[in-house]
Amino acid sequence: MKSRSLNINYKWLVNASIFSFILAVVLNFSSDILLKKSNIIIAFFVLLLIVFTGILFDIIGIAVATGNEEPFHSMAANKVLGAKQSIRLIRNANIVTNFCNDIVGDICGIVSGAALTSIILKLSITGTKSTIYTTIFGGILSAITIGGKAIGKSFGIYKSQSIVYWVGIFLAWIEKNIGINIFPDRRNKNRK
Repeated sequence: MKSRSLNINYKWLVNASIFSFILAVVLNFSSDILLKKSNIIIAFFVLLLIVFTGILFDIIGIAVATGNEEPFHSMAANKVLGAKQSIRLIRNANIVTNFCNDIVGDICGIVSGAALTSIILKLSITGTKSTIYTTIFGGILSAITIGGKAIGKSFGIYKSQSIVYWVGIFLAWIEKNIGINIFPDRRNKNRK
């Protein structure tokens, strides 16, 4: 039996680490500022927004990992908006899933824990009550996150083609209106 060699993309590894650091700093800073200057209801809304962002990116990562590019070929031939981007997403599934599931998902998990601590401090609860509230709210936060990701994974697998297509449309919109090409077409680069 022939063993496969391990193919590590060191450029992506370095870029992912740098991007993770920047994204974590921005999210931590933003949520900290929002939580300090907001009332308790808005603070809980910010916390839920962070959790649901992690769940959404987890759904996208699973959809791209389980997606199939063949249906998008005829769409791309007919110049359907988002079809080329959908193909590029699936062809770069290892990077997309790493970004969505690991980078964004893990950062959202860490930031949501910090946000929960900030909310507990905002409630001005101290002593034994603080431990009880932290434990109960931490359990609720974990249940929402884990349950949401479990449902999201099933949804991502079941509706993978539709999800990949909608993300492809979003990326096409970014390319057209902002001029940022997330996954350049390598074939066109090689021809020039």
